[in-house]
Amino acid sequence: MSESPLKVSRLKWMRVLALPLSLTVLAAACSDDKGGDVTAAAKKDVTGKVVISGSSTVEPISSAVAELFKEDAPDVEFLVDGPGTGDGFKRFCDDETDISDASRPIKAEEVELCKAKGIEFIELKIAYDGLSVLTSPENETVSCLTFPDLYALAGPESEGFKKWSDAQALATELGSKTMLPSADLVITAPGEESGTYDSFIEIALEGIAKDRVKSGKLTEDKVKTARSDYQSSANDNVIIQGVEGDVGSFGWVGFAFASQAADAVKILEVDGGEGCVGPSPETIADGTYPISRPLYIYVNKAKAESNKALASF
Repeated sequence: MSESPLKVSRLKWMRVLALPLSLTVLAAACSDDKGGDVTAAAKKDVTGKVVISGSSTVEPISSAVAELFKEDAPDVEFLVDGPGTGDGFKRFCDDETDISDASRPIKAEEVELCKAKGIEFIELKIAYDGLSVLTSPENETVSCLTFPDLYALAGPESEGFKKWSDAQALATELGSKTMLPSADLVITAPGEESGTYDSFIEIALEGIAKDRVKSGKLTEDKVKTARSDYQSSANDNVIIQGVEGDVGSFGWVGFAFASQAADAVKILEVDGGEGCVGPSPETIADGTYPISRPLYIYVNKAKAESNKALASF
């Protein structure tokens, strides 16, 4: 009997996103507290409910694993959504969820918020992802962007730039030799509630921003920010639709979303200083793609001890 289209789709997401980490992590994830395997037979008796929220990038992994888990534990109920990493941590630290999906590590202020509510957690690194920079397939001028280009297009000093070419002077000043087109610059990208927003800034923009502070070109409060004058969304599908819609489009999403939409968007190579590299499962896993990042789940420790469904999952 053939697998359902939904299951095939989710399994494809897992293969794209859940790149190998280590046998240790896999063994830990598949063992009970005595070191034995959690077998299918053991899971059939498990009942309960598991609530998962957070990163829209990690959501497909959690949904896929939940679907596979339910094959052996059909009486377990799962609620999974993806409002964004930041919003997910707010719910998690308010004791509303069992697991928080995250496309970045938890921040110090979020740790303090959890601590204030008495929430202890377990951090599990589950996959690697590559932030994919996108434009329209009709944008034939651009095939690779450097970190200076990304800063000039989307960083805190690019506020008000309406055309790609408006970023040319700044990109050149920062050492780029890329020739940017004169097309309108239409950005649809993650907003501040998204871990993908934070990761993009941390990996691609923050180093340049710190240098600009030292040279007096930028104030310290702008270091961890991007330009604010663009269409933002925590929904990666909305970002994909925005990039599809205009020849001068620009945005970034997780690799799985980009690869799923590869026929409708143009995935750009990125030069982080070692030459142009495109995102792929191989370049993300080995770190040669310069905007690679780990993905996480955070598990409520007390609930894992009291909720057999959560511990087994």
